[in-house]
Amino acid sequence: MEEDTDFRIRFSSLCFITDHVGFHGTIKSSPSDFVVIEIDEQGQLVNKASSEQISKVLPEPNNFAKKTKLDLENLSFEEGSNQEVNIFVGRSGDDQNHQSGSEKEDRISDGSSKGKEEKVDVLGTLLDEKTNELLNHFACDIKEKLNSKTELIGSSPEFSLGRILDKNQRAILHSAVRQKFPFLITVGKNSEIVVKPNLEYKELCHLVSEEEAINFFKYLDAKKENSKFTFKPDTNKDHRKAVHHFVNKKFGNLVETKSFPELNYSADNPNVAITVRFREKTHKHRKRSLFECQDRKDIYTAFTLRKENLEMFEAVGFLAMKLGVIPSDFSYAGLKDKKAVTYQAMVVRKVTPERLKNIEQEIEKKRMNVFNIRSVDDSLRLGQLKGNHFDIIIRNLKNQINDSANLKDRVLEAIENVKNKGFVNYYGPQRFGMGRKVHTDQVGLALLKSEMVEAVKLFLTPEDLDDPVNRAKKYFLQTEDAKGTLSLMPEFKVRERALLESLHRFGMTEEGCIQAWFSFPHSMRIFYIHAYSSKIWNEAVSYRLATYGSRVVEGDLVCLGEDVDDEHFSNSKVHLVTEEEESANTYAIHQVVLPVLGYNIQYPKNKVGQWYQEILSRDGLQTCRFRVPTLKLNVPGCYRQILKCPHNVSYQLMEEHDTDDKMEGSHIDETTLSLLISFDLDASCYATVCLREIMKHDF
Repeated sequence: MEEDTDFRIRFSSLCFITDHVGFHGTIKSSPSDFVVIEIDEQGQLVNKASSEQISKVLPEPNNFAKKTKLDLENLSFEEGSNQEVNIFVGRSGDDQNHQSGSEKEDRISDGSSKGKEEKVDVLGTLLDEKTNELLNHFACDIKEKLNSKTELIGSSPEFSLGRILDKNQRAILHSAVRQKFPFLITVGKNSEIVVKPNLEYKELCHLVSEEEAINFFKYLDAKKENSKFTFKPDTNKDHRKAVHHFVNKKFGNLVETKSFPELNYSADNPNVAITVRFREKTHKHRKRSLFECQDRKDIYTAFTLRKENLEMFEAVGFLAMKLGVIPSDFSYAGLKDKKAVTYQAMVVRKVTPERLKNIEQEIEKKRMNVFNIRSVDDSLRLGQLKGNHFDIIIRNLKNQINDSANLKDRVLEAIENVKNKGFVNYYGPQRFGMGRKVHTDQVGLALLKSEMVEAVKLFLTPEDLDDPVNRAKKYFLQTEDAKGTLSLMPEFKVRERALLESLHRFGMTEEGCIQAWFSFPHSMRIFYIHAYSSKIWNEAVSYRLATYGSRVVEGDLVCLGEDVDDEHFSNSKVHLVTEEEESANTYAIHQVVLPVLGYNIQYPKNKVGQWYQEILSRDGLQTCRFRVPTLKLNVPGCYRQILKCPHNVSYQLMEEHDTDDKMEGSHIDETTLSLLISFDLDASCYATVCLREIMKHDF
């Protein structure tokens, strides 16, 4: 495994709690040498098949969901558990369309009323040119699909018009969009206007002409008091009955229908027309969009994701693209290593189990599998797991330099020592990214200081490598040309492309960069701030152990709860050690906790507490409230135990023989020792940190 010099420097300054000698070895020689399996809240490994097995994989149907290409100009973000604002574009790729934009717009406007020019002017006034253009493209694509035989199944694509703060402007924009594009609906979400396909429009087009369907939905949206709408005369009684049934089933709480014979009605001319009018008391008090209440209850599908040598955000981005949703529709309990084989529970919103099963063959090409697929009632949240199980092979075991003891004895001694005494519960290197120039904690610090432009530049800082990704980043820092950088940035770099799409739309200003950060879901934005907090915690625990060792001293913070296995315990369980308790050795070192930075934590009342204040001052955060309102980020903080122990440890030493033919007829048989080790760790603990304590070796 290639070692990062910067990380060796950063992590060699971290300390150990045990006193054995340790040994050298190589981890992650291949992804299969490092297997991570999530343990759910019930204590079960998530890679175990559930009672509902996956059915035989079917070929991918040629449906709309497959052809949907996500333009990740903006992704959604989540603030809290019940609020969501979708700021993204979902539309078919231009390369899949065989008509020019003007040809499509001609088709869309066929059924438009004479007042079309007025509505176009309204949209042009309220929307910027780019958004207006994207809306027209989105409408063209949706109209083409609605006119085709393709069924809109699963999650429908959406397009955001952005946040409109003025209530009256929002109302005008809602109406203007629906009047120009009656085959679309608009939904308001926290000042955000989101445009979706009107599925009822296509259903009605099966019963009446396209022109009638367009004018009917315009009539519904206009809400003119005492107005009526009349369908074309119809001689077929069964067909009229079907139209009555559709209108009353879908909009019966708003309108009523009646059939009236034409004036020249006769046996030879049995034409009857259906007339629609608003119910007297309903439309007068109606304020919201006709379609806001029609959204179906969200569908949630749970599954286990197996991935190999793949970054989690890249995996989620690929799944989102194939399923026609956005990355923030996925929820998970924790992040997993890239260079490993990992199994973790996930939940995707707005996707049925059947739809997820249908993409399995496609995602296998990206070294991913999904199984244990089933319907559930809600999404997952970060930390909603008991821990992780690890199966690890450490190869090429060797003694430490100048250590002549028996290697097997050294290995067994080290494992037993950590098994009994534990390890320092540092956040692992993967928490901070593997860059040499910029780490995720530096991005997080810039965000905490509300330095949005600086945070974007840090995120797009290239490494000293000559590859397409770093060439694109270098070009951006030299030119700040987001559009040109997009043409250089590889498709698989989902996060970078999402950010660049937004910068192209909003510009490289402070406000533009704020909008660009909203192209990341909430969980990803908060990740960078957590990285900074994690770095400070690592430094704090090193200082604590260097200053006081394994003694529990006055002013320390201890957790009073039993079997604390996560970081989310309240202040009421955290106790400040008194002078008397120090003298009586009331508490053990395993009970000591340190705060992870946030607005709802207390600091130790000793030298460690003073150290925290000095660090905050050093980083310009002495007045920081750990809230970033412009990005809707709140960081309450938490407490983390300074020591942890692995559970269910088992291990086996294995000899491997390599035959080296250096000369003809001469064979040199070299025997190398490998260690197969398995153990469980509590949530938010790092196997690489545990191995570091065992081996006394920085990776």
